[in-house]
Amino acid sequence: MLFAVDALDWGSVRATLADELSIDYTSLFGSSPERLAADVLIDRWKGLLPGFTATQHLTGPIVVTFEGANEAVAETHVRAYHYFDGASGGTWMVAGHYTISVRKTSEGWRITGIRLALIRQEGNVDLGAVAAAARDGSKRSAR
Repeated sequence: MLFAVDALDWGSVRATLADELSIDYTSLFGSSPERLAADVLIDRWKGLLPGFTATQHLTGPIVVTFEGANEAVAETHVRAYHYFDGASGGTWMVAGHYTISVRKTSEGWRITGIRLALIRQEGNVDLGAVAAAARDGSKRSAR
């Protein structure tokens, strides 16, 4: 999924998600955990990620624990790099731990939950706001 996110390939992202999922980015953004439609989550990502010059999410190792035949939890470390050409303060790097819940459906395995446990951030932590403001004028396109 993260490869498709970085490629701005929203159709491929959508194909990995259940119709509704739980999202918890509280350790990064200070918000509350949410349950929302996959299309709402994708719209949020569309409102931010295209504004960056580039993003790269690196994960691993990935440990999967099955909870019966139709559910599993994948855990992995993540380093997410967010680059905006010309912005002061450098690249915004988020290091953390993802817990991804998945469920087997008639269409295959789908993500039902995403939780990020933040370890640390480096660089320009305000770069998200810069990218969101620049999104409409971005020259970045899907790969």
